Amino acid sequence: MLEQTARLMPDRHFGPTRLVRAAVLSTPDRDVYLKLESELPTGSFKVRGAVHSLSVNLAKGGIRAVVAASTGNHGAAVAYAGRLLDVPAIIFVPVNPNPVKAARIRDLGATLVETGADLNAAIDAAREYASSRSHAFFLHDAEDPDIPAGTATIGREVLSQLPSVEAIYVPMGDTALIRGVASAAKELRPTIKIIGVVAEQAPAYYLSWQKGEPVETDSANTIADGLAVRRPLAPNVAAIRDLVDDIEAVTEREMLAAIARLHMDERVTAEPAGAAATAAWLKRRDSYRTSVVLVTGRNIAPDVMEMTFHKRSGDQEVLS
Repeated sequence: MLEQTARLMPDRHFGPTRLVRAAVLSTPDRDVYLKLESELPTGSFKVRGAVHSLSVNLAKGGIRAVVAASTGNHGAAVAYAGRLLDVPAIIFVPVNPNPVKAARIRDLGATLVETGADLNAAIDAAREYASSRSHAFFLHDAEDPDIPAGTATIGREVLSQLPSVEAIYVPMGDTALIRGVASAAKELRPTIKIIGVVAEQAPAYYLSWQKGEPVETDSANTIADGLAVRRPLAPNVAAIRDLVDDIEAVTEREMLAAIARLHMDERVTAEPAGAAATAAWLKRRDSYRTSVVLVTGRNIAPDVMEMTFHKRSGDQEVLS
């Protein structure tokens, strides 16, 4: 089972991330806490799953290179895991990626390949490349069975740090994060509520969760590149149907506003996907006495930072 596998996670690589009370978001009768996964190496939660999966698969033998496809954070995590475990990494990303994330991948020593218009095209290219090379391991975060065992550590940390938590807000991209967090949290407390968060302009997993089967969308045109999924996988849909209690879709403007609130009120830097859970909490303001909001990444692109804090040609109001 996932929970049993998760206990094998090589925690020596990362200590628990901070869980801090959001003073401005909280009220006298409601406490909101931020789980700062953005403080992990590479600036996102993705290193948990990447290091765990690569460690497990290296132990089986026969791997001489690791290949991944990503909009940025997973690619940086695999590059980090490759450097940590001394395995060359080749990362495929869509053309014109987030420059902050692309630079991080290169700085970690990985080979960066830009190809295709979106994540699906990059995934297809990475899969083909890996299949044509002997001893190349394709670490696909949406399919890999070991990644959720890494992200499950987040759920266990939250319950250990804050036993009174009633609800956890979790961004949903390829769902490896929420599958791990929800499985571990519900094992420890079956009554806990897990609220998934998607970008309104990338609703594939939300639609799939509602329908009970994969619903592919024509596009995933969102500033939250970490949530830009349009091709759900059936096993993942089945898993979130079992594990996720509710899903909230947030708009581009709501994510930008959440980035600004986190920056100004809590002194926390977040990219759009990293701020999505905060945006959902601000939108819902549920009656839970104690909620945890995951801040999953800080690798914000310069143009999004500009869009958030400055008026640009009348297309975005000043949020600061």
